[in-house]
Formats: sequence, structure tokens, C-alpha cells
Amino acid sequence: MAAPKRFFVENMQEDMMLPEQEARHARNVLRLSEGDEVTLFDGSGREYSAVVTRADRQGISVHVVREDISDREPKTWVFLLIGALKGDKTELVVQKATELGVMRIGVFSSRYCSAYMNENKLERLRRVAREAAKQCLRASVPRVEYYETLEDALRAGSECVTRLFACEFITETESDIIDTGATVCAVVGSEGGFSEEEYALAQRLGYCGVSLGKRILRAETAAVALLAVIMHEAGELG
Repeated sequence: MAAPKRFFVENMQEDMMLPEQEARHARNVLRLSEGDEVTLFDGSGREYSAVVTRADRQGISVHVVREDISDREPKTWVFLLIGALKGDKTELVVQKATELGVMRIGVFSSRYCSAYMNENKLERLRRVAREAAKQCLRASVPRVEYYETLEDALRAGSECVTRLFACEFITETESDIIDTGATVCAVVGSEGGFSEEEYALAQRLGYCGVSLGKRILRAETAAVALLAVIMHEAGELG
């Protein structure tokens, strides 16, 4: 039997209506009806088993019957900082980072960044994170933020135990990628990369330089590759 369909709900209640967008998908695409079982999540790491109590043009009503803590969330807390990318590449990174288990995502502008962000784009990234969390069966949704400067972004990650700064002109990684169970901040630049001055700033703020090999990777590839290495070293992909 197929697993119950999953829906994101911000304000969880025992008896409630699904949000309009989720209800439209449940009714028109999934064809849910009264008595069907669903799974709800609110981004807190908890999942809620529920039953559809009404399904009509006015909406989808559900009744929560059980609450559980998800076992799919990683023990390693990872914060990705990524330079704003052109087109829909930032959305791709947010999607893949969510699937890999990142807990927080910061998009920033830097010296060689040629993309821009606005409130509509930021809200779009948050929707992408919610949809990715739903698809990969996570119960937490990464928090997505925007920082106007690289320094602001780096300071946001300064409380993480492990701080990694990846850029193309670093030839050798300065330290072990991760200690299992640590909090990690991973920084990857935009298509234009970083300047030497930006790398020096990161070093002053306690970030260790990371090499991603001899080949120059696209920014979106670098972000996904670094996150995959972090999660593997932390035992999250085993």
C-alpha cells in the first residue's frame, strides 16, 4: 500500500483545514476523499498522522490522530551559505541541499556575484525548500534567508563549530572536513567565485579553506558536492 500523502501545515491543530494551495493539490491532483489517511508536517521535525474528514469545493478538513518525531532528520546540523546564482540555479541548490539534510540556507551577495535577490525570489526559494522537504520525506524545512553582504553571511555562521570556505584558488584543504555530530557552516560562492580579500575575511572569522579538487566546478555543483562530502563524513548517508 502506498504511503499516505504528505502536506505542509504551518499552524498545526487537532482539527483543521489544509492550506488553500495544499488543499487544491489534494483535491484536484491526488483526488483525496473522506476517510483517506494523510501525513502532515509543520517544519518542526514532527510528523502528524491524520484522516480526511471532509473533501469538497470548500476545502479539505483533517483530524490529527497521532504525533511522531521523525527519524529522517540528520544529527549533524548544517548551515549552507551560497552566493546568489543566475536563473533558477539557486532554486536547484536549495532543493538539493534540503534533500541532503541541511537545516539552514543563507543566500548572499559578494564582490563577483552578478545575480540579485528580492522578496519574491526569496519566497520562491522558501517554497522550493518546503516542496523538497515534502518530496524527500523530511519533517523539517530549512530556514532560508538572504544576506546583503558576504560578511553578514559569514557572521551568521560564526557560531558553528566547523566553518568551511570553498573557493577555486585553494589548493589544499586546511583541516578535516567535519567531526561527527558537530554544527557545520559551509560556504560556496556564486559563478564569479571569491576574491583573495574575501578569503582573508573568512579566515579572520574562523573559516577553514576547502579545496574541491583540481577541476573548476560550477557553483551549483560545488555546493551539492561539498554538502554530500560533509554528510558522508558525518555518517548521514550510510
